[in-house]
Amino acid sequence: MSVAKPLPHDAARLHVTGAARYVDDIPAPANCLHLAFGLSPIAAGRITALDLDAVRAAPGVVKVWTRADLPSDCDCSPSNHDEPMLSGGTLHYLGQPVFLVAATSHLAARRAARLAVIETAARDAILTIGEALEADSRFESGPVIWQRGDADGAIADAPHHLSGSFDMGGQEHFYLEGQAALAFPQEDGGMLVHSSTQHPTEIQHKVAHALHLNMHDVRVETRRMGGGFGGKESQGNALAIACAVVAAETGRPAKMRYDRDDDFTITGKRHDFRIEYSVGFDDEGRVAGVDFVQYARCGWAQDLSLPVADRAMLHADNAYWLPACRIESHRLKTNTQSATAYRGFGGPQGMLGVERVMDHIAHALARDPLEVRRVNYYGGSEADVQRGALPPAPAEPPRGISGTKEAGDGPVAVGGAPVGEDLASRGAPEGPEDQGGPVGSAGVQTTPYGQPVEDFILHEMTDALAASCDYAARREAVAAWNAANPVLKRGIALTPVKFGISFTLTHLNQAGALVHVYQDGSIAMNHGGTEMGQGLFQKVAQVAASRFGVPLETVRITATDTAKVPNTSATAASSGSDLNGAAVAVACDAIVGRMAAHLAELHQCSVDTVAFDGGRVVVGGQEMSFAEAAALCYQGRVSLSASGFYKTPKIQWDRQRGQGRPFYYFAYGVSCTEVVVDTLTGENRILRTDILHDCGASLNPALDRGQIEGGYVQGAGWLTTEELVWDDKGALRTHAPSTYKIPACSDRPPVFNVTLWDGENREPTVYRSKAVGEPPFMHGISAFLALSDAVAACGPAYPDLEAPATAEHVLEAIRRVRGV
Repeated sequence: MSVAKPLPHDAARLHVTGAARYVDDIPAPANCLHLAFGLSPIAAGRITALDLDAVRAAPGVVKVWTRADLPSDCDCSPSNHDEPMLSGGTLHYLGQPVFLVAATSHLAARRAARLAVIETAARDAILTIGEALEADSRFESGPVIWQRGDADGAIADAPHHLSGSFDMGGQEHFYLEGQAALAFPQEDGGMLVHSSTQHPTEIQHKVAHALHLNMHDVRVETRRMGGGFGGKESQGNALAIACAVVAAETGRPAKMRYDRDDDFTITGKRHDFRIEYSVGFDDEGRVAGVDFVQYARCGWAQDLSLPVADRAMLHADNAYWLPACRIESHRLKTNTQSATAYRGFGGPQGMLGVERVMDHIAHALARDPLEVRRVNYYGGSEADVQRGALPPAPAEPPRGISGTKEAGDGPVAVGGAPVGEDLASRGAPEGPEDQGGPVGSAGVQTTPYGQPVEDFILHEMTDALAASCDYAARREAVAAWNAANPVLKRGIALTPVKFGISFTLTHLNQAGALVHVYQDGSIAMNHGGTEMGQGLFQKVAQVAASRFGVPLETVRITATDTAKVPNTSATAASSGSDLNGAAVAVACDAIVGRMAAHLAELHQCSVDTVAFDGGRVVVGGQEMSFAEAAALCYQGRVSLSASGFYKTPKIQWDRQRGQGRPFYYFAYGVSCTEVVVDTLTGENRILRTDILHDCGASLNPALDRGQIEGGYVQGAGWLTTEELVWDDKGALRTHAPSTYKIPACSDRPPVFNVTLWDGENREPTVYRSKAVGEPPFMHGISAFLALSDAVAACGPAYPDLEAPATAEHVLEAIRRVRGV
């Protein structure tokens, strides 16, 4: 069996040798045009005059387009149809595309775009959360509010209460491969687009809309991306549309890629947030009631801001039972880049809010923050249950997999129903039992939005990590160090993660796949997921190889192609392996079932005797190679091609009420980080990190471990070094690696221990695995709170550390706690 093996990335050798082909590496014909945008010089106002004569006369320029020259509005928005590719005169942010240049080279196009004379009438720009609130500039008529119980009353009646407010910054995606697209006009008026995108179907839809074509006239192919992190879910739309428009009008291929500075300036980032909170709690730190107000700076267009802000609300509880809570969310419109999807999709911002609350409570009570976290975990203690403060947690179901092949179980046997029938039959839920029981039913703890928490494992995981990383002894050692050292202060934090897995827009929780078995026994596989370095293709190929019982090298992975698998969802929400792996399993099982039936008929034996394993097929006591079996089936006119389809069961979500089951299951993890801070400069270092993460029954432990390590470093970068700075004119000043500091190799912890939790998914996902893309990102919160712990050693006041905790912000926090 190929699943559960720690195999390398399918393109690892190509990556390290430079042979992996990205969009910019695709050979373009000699007559290919290269494109660049001319950008707005102001953040808000209008164009009073636009002189493009110098642009048109520049060397190599073939044509220039303004909005009036386009075949349509060329809308780039993934949601609200409010993002035209080119400004029509009104300017919404500094860096907004105003015109499009096509030239004979990339450099010629970029140089020409800078020759425009753009006269403007500026108005006061709305740049900050405070300015947006003052102007009541927002994307919805008012705040979104979800609540359970009487939070105000619970806070007032609690023995202790406190409040606070803090800001957390946004984050640039900084994928290694920038945004890029290449369009080839087709002989029948159609268009072939190669795009570095996480969402080929959206590119297909947007290009078809721009050119007044049907979607079947547009084919989009994506072999790989050099990173995405959500930044290529919608931000690539403008490039693909621009290339298609130019290719359609000129009859020549068109190519566009952003320079790194332009990429920073034009594209959206992670939403920065302000969170205000009030909380009431008892002497042990147990929360009685909490009130959160979340302010999200969304930028000039709606993009994906509403679901991002929704997910921040959905993760405002993280791992904690909040008996009475109120969560209020403001989605604010500003004259900045349109904030967009980013790994975690609002979840990290919501989690950081409640983790800040737990940290603040612990400081107020002079208790170990881990003790406060434990007492607030879902499930609580036996004493909590007995005194009625918490309903009893549901019993853990028996382990084991029903109907799904598990690694190490021996050959794939076919008898009666096809292997993987559980995947094929898990279409739409039918009735209350499939919905997981009544939401909020008696005896089951529920999230603030009413989803039962049936699989909570953080008590055991926390105990295991605290023991393996020697948390208690190290916390004492940190205290002793701080007492003896006036300049260098250490801090330590152990924090949990509970992250919901599924798209909150229900219809996106579907996937298709196409699998071919050729008569020589080789297998070609295609699905709707995209490969951005995370190893999705390898994982899904391992699923296919396991379903057929063949070596992995038998399976060939082909580029994501809208002409092969239609109507795909974005590779996002950590659902790539869940959705596409299941769809591929369904397709494989259909072929296996046909082959088994035919071979059983040929050998006059029961289908129960047919088994596929190790590249061999056993039929009625006789054995043949898989290739021989495929040839026999081909000669017997058996279809060796199948499509597979999967849709996530059980989920139901009422966004207006803020109630339902938006997530199929939760992924869990715990991390412990120790840091040291120089109190004279604010400079700091991560000394050690220990992570225990729940991947269910991992499809590929090596790839999952890599995702966990990378997620942690990226999350720590968001909260420590990656600071986005706009000036008072709305210009992004941190627009290159020289001014924007992502973590370098030297910033990773010198002691970095990552362990996978030994368990499996409660829900029948493919091989009982769990998603791993986004959840590890939140482990970076432990680095931020370890820094807060170190700052707290400098004085009596609570640190109120801002994020990102740059050296400057750390130094400011030290001065605050010291009362300076």
